[in-house]
Amino acid sequence: MSVLTRTIRATLLAVLTLSTSGCYYGELASGQLRMLWRREAIESVRADPDRPASTRDLLGLVESVRDFARGLGLDVGSQYKSYVEWPGDRVVTTLVRTRPGSLEPVPWRYPLLGRLPYRGYFDRAKAEAEALRLREREGFDVCETGVTAYSTLGWLADPVTSPMLERGPASLVETLLHELVHATAFLPDAADFNESVAQFVGQQATIRFFDAAARGEIAIPPDLAWPETARVRAHIEDRRLIAESVLAFRDRLAALEGAAERDAQRDELEQQARASLRALPLVVLDPERVAEAARLSDACLALSGTYARELPRHEAVYRALGEDLEAMIARLVRIAEEEAPAERFFADVPNASVRD
Repeated sequence: MSVLTRTIRATLLAVLTLSTSGCYYGELASGQLRMLWRREAIESVRADPDRPASTRDLLGLVESVRDFARGLGLDVGSQYKSYVEWPGDRVVTTLVRTRPGSLEPVPWRYPLLGRLPYRGYFDRAKAEAEALRLREREGFDVCETGVTAYSTLGWLADPVTSPMLERGPASLVETLLHELVHATAFLPDAADFNESVAQFVGQQATIRFFDAAARGEIAIPPDLAWPETARVRAHIEDRRLIAESVLAFRDRLAALEGAAERDAQRDELEQQARASLRALPLVVLDPERVAEAARLSDACLALSGTYARELPRHEAVYRALGEDLEAMIARLVRIAEEEAPAERFFADVPNASVRD
């Protein structure tokens, strides 16, 4: 079966399934179709002198990332061979909801994927309307987040989108690698595992990519503003320090769940958390701005937990494998076909087998 036939079949299946399953899935199907119709081959965009040079240069980086990811053992398939010019600073707006006084997300259930802690909308206005409804009618706390990449987990040939280019080459490389981890392995009913392994592997692979580029092993478009490898590494380390600090606040707050004094103590604990963020020894990011911008509502803390709570366990697996990223990815691919895959991934690894 040709790639085109597989794509058409998968698209029709997705649209038929989603459009007959209610208003939300109809919106999702409509957005996915808009994404598909707007795709252009990256080669065509790069060859168009009327396109901005910065766009053409960044798109010139994509095939190098695909080749690098393939060498690590990620399933690249037909991902990111096309480009979509998409309005605004995001492709999707996601919602995460929590009950009053809880830091655990209330998940939604999806066909094939199981339970996920977030729900995404291509239409930002619809996302904001749903967030308002969840707050006012159902009493949830809601965290709204704009995301620049939308993944079909390898079912369709996902494009690079214009919002993915806005933050420069390091962000683009990391986003592509993160999403390719999802396309390689995505476990049903295991959002914390899926997002944290994609976060960890994507970040480590990004550092490896820039190291290889610095050694001249990866072709870089000559006119592209290229960050130093040390700066890329420091930026990732800054974000990990921030995540650790936010999770520490989350843990302190979680210890008060159900206690009568939780609400009374929350403001004070949040002030302490922002003070801790201001005191972080960050290298690239400004601690003051980080502290001011940190989103520390219950629902946003739940989202932080999904992405970062299991990072230390992935670090332990990585160390146990001798910091061999290819071996870690091979382990991920292997366990995805086994029973209880998340538990198998961490099994027999000191400091990783038991979740905090």
